[in-house]
Amino acid sequence: MTASDRRPGPGTERLVLPGILTAEEALRTVEGIAAVQREDGAIPWFRGHHLDPWDHIEAAMALDTAGEHERAEAAYRWLADHQNPDGSWYAAYPDTASGVAAAAPTDRARETNFCAYIAVGVWHHYLATGDDAFLDRLWPTVFAAVEFVLGLQQSGGQIGWRRDEDGTADPDALLTGSSSIHQALRCALAITEHREEPQPDWELSAGLLGHAIRHHPERFLDKGQYSMDWYYPVLGGALTGAAAKERIEAGWDRFVVPGLGVRCVSTNPWITGGESCELALALWAMGESDRAVDILRWIQPRLRAEDGMYWTGYVYRDDAVWPEERTTWTAGSLLLAVAALGGDEATTAVFGGERLPWGLDSDCCG
Repeated sequence: MTASDRRPGPGTERLVLPGILTAEEALRTVEGIAAVQREDGAIPWFRGHHLDPWDHIEAAMALDTAGEHERAEAAYRWLADHQNPDGSWYAAYPDTASGVAAAAPTDRARETNFCAYIAVGVWHHYLATGDDAFLDRLWPTVFAAVEFVLGLQQSGGQIGWRRDEDGTADPDALLTGSSSIHQALRCALAITEHREEPQPDWELSAGLLGHAIRHHPERFLDKGQYSMDWYYPVLGGALTGAAAKERIEAGWDRFVVPGLGVRCVSTNPWITGGESCELALALWAMGESDRAVDILRWIQPRLRAEDGMYWTGYVYRDDAVWPEERTTWTAGSLLLAVAALGGDEATTAVFGGERLPWGLDSDCCG
């Protein structure tokens, strides 16, 4: 019996959050993600669509919050089996009809934040299971991925966002992507500490990247209309305390629609589940759990589908769900936010960050 053949078990009691999810509702969401997972462990956005490494990992982490460790491990095995020789993954892979046969990637660019996220997922799975054998098996995969990502780090600390299909490195850095990589590097350093295999170059890179995010917005492309650029420096752990609070308050009215959720783009009347749940995680990390719960409560009436999955977004001007797709990563982000608010140890460790290494302090430098 493969992981994808097994019905999810009773672990969703840990995902109960009053006003958001009952145990049965959480189970239906976990079942929805599990139903999309293929026999080979891959988790596409939805069946018939593509998968990308970042969202595949987000869904795998959500499975771990429900105690579905075999399913999550199968997802990480898929990544290990499909890693490119340079440590990367392609940006998109098709969902094949059989769910097993290999198919040519649909996007052969290699995005750095997609590749780095393996460190977050692997450390999260280890913390959830205590499985040292798993960590030993996945360590070469994580090591190669981090080395690929740091190969695109610029002198100012920011990280170029991708290599094109022809191998050309794009030096432009995205604040959202680099903030996600910041979290990933800290998780990678936690793995090295646990294994007692220090990587001083990674420590320096993490410090430089954190410094760039905190002090040098000019080193990143201007994508300020996107809510992810607003909250990701907080979600990725580069901004904490008063600096995090100041940033969130400064953008609140631009991106948050009271009673509905979080806009993806400040100028569009469209709230999205993924951004809403990620903001809830960022708010939780800041110690503002009440506001986090409010955000999660707001999205339930319009984005939760009858099958327990979540629609990607809602156009409130037209009172319409759009696009008409229920994605594993949207459901996954919801479960991760609920898990953090409920005190799940593995999830609080990777998103709270208090116990993650910081790397070398670069804030003394220009």
